Amino acid sequence: MTHLEKARELQAKSLIAAIEKRNMTAFYCESKEDCLKKVFELMPENSTIAWGGSESIKEAGIPSALKESGSYTVYDRAEYTTPEKTKEFNNLAFNSDYYFMSTNAITLDGVLVNIDGNGNRVAAMIYGPKKVIVIVGKNKIVKDLNEAILRVKSIAAPLNCKRLNKTTPCTQTGKCISFIEGNAEI
Repeated sequence: MTHLEKARELQAKSLIAAIEKRNMTAFYCESKEDCLKKVFELMPENSTIAWGGSESIKEAGIPSALKESGSYTVYDRAEYTTPEKTKEFNNLAFNSDYYFMSTNAITLDGVLVNIDGNGNRVAAMIYGPKKVIVIVGKNKIVKDLNEAILRVKSIAAPLNCKRLNKTTPCTQTGKCISFIEGNAEI
């Protein structure tokens, strides 16, 4: 294990302790394969499962692994393309046994920071599915709330707006223009 890997593991242990102080359960997975293994350990077969538009979940291979397993009823948002079908999906997702999401940022003291375009992820996290599983890559870990908001406004929101073909100012500038940190606009 390299020094960087050891440092990340120590940071993860500290973050897990902070998350658990907030009455959530957390796990550290060293690889995508470990993450997938943990996902399957957490959910009994025949569970209903949904997820939002998380790129982190896709990168971890979770949607395809769940579908290929054949052991779950899977609601894939990408398969619900019309406004009527989107409403149907949101109702199914909100009442699912498990909902997968990522977070825009997480602070070292365990605070999840999210800004949603339509509120589905935040709503699911607060109230809805029986269990919510949040997949968090090391790129989302920040020092404190100020850094979390900076990450959301300068990285997460502009990238999501571009990916979703939104016509917000941040898709043109690469940052949310209404965000001010200290005295400097970002």
